[in-house]
Amino acid sequence: MTYCLGIVTKYGLVMASDSRTQAGYDQVNVCRKMHPFIQPGERVFIILASGSLSCTQSVLTLLRRDFNAGKGLAQASSMYDAARLIGEQVRKVAEIDRPALERDEYKFNVHLIVGGQVKGEPPGLFLIYPQGNPLEATEESPFLQIGEAKYGRPILDRGIRYDRTTLEEAAKYALLSLDSTMKSNVTVGPPIDLLAYSVNDLDITRHKRFEADDPGLLKIRSRWEQALRQAVLKLPDIRFKARTAGLPATTSQETIEVVEGTLGDSPAEPAPQLVQRSPEMDGK
Repeated sequence: MTYCLGIVTKYGLVMASDSRTQAGYDQVNVCRKMHPFIQPGERVFIILASGSLSCTQSVLTLLRRDFNAGKGLAQASSMYDAARLIGEQVRKVAEIDRPALERDEYKFNVHLIVGGQVKGEPPGLFLIYPQGNPLEATEESPFLQIGEAKYGRPILDRGIRYDRTTLEEAAKYALLSLDSTMKSNVTVGPPIDLLAYSVNDLDITRHKRFEADDPGLLKIRSRWEQALRQAVLKLPDIRFKARTAGLPATTSQETIEVVEGTLGDSPAEPAPQLVQRSPEMDGK
């Protein structure tokens, strides 16, 4: 399995990916999933790959061959055109490999994220589906994920804002999203590739690869866990309803609610006051 994500804000892009391609009792494989295509001063594309490793490698090989020959992505005039060109190569590989895969009951599975910028155009972020069609990230939905996405999504939903999140903040959110996923799913693992791209840089100058024992990764992980525990302690106490002795659990005649005191009060404190509520009061 894998987990890759891209974030776009008004300040630029953040791209991140894990490197685990297979995890079992006796076999763990590692492969880089972040692939840059750069013409300094002219265009920058970063492709993140998820799905069948053999199929994604074929797509990337075709893209790289054309790029080095001055074709394909080397001629794309916008991020949308780049996304369409990538989709065309996905369809080309599908036409070659899909029949044989499906004959043996294997699904053609290629998902790609491409982020970058062409000179004179704004940065963009797209997801390319196995059918080759692209989906663009927007100001309302400023991040895209592929692979094992569910564990790392909540922090992105709560934190990323297109017009307010700086690249430095977005990089922290991305790293925490990857780390949360690794914590909950063994099929996602280090090394982690993290890249930040500022608007109009037209080159890659900020990239870091985090190994499992990277001191910076360990420090961020530790401080995040501590901050979560402290935040939970500072939350308001939950007020539970309680029943008096002998009151049936399924009664519809009346309920008893704790209105003073909370769970965890010491025995020395006054006992909670109980107020008997009628059904008519419950609707007010």
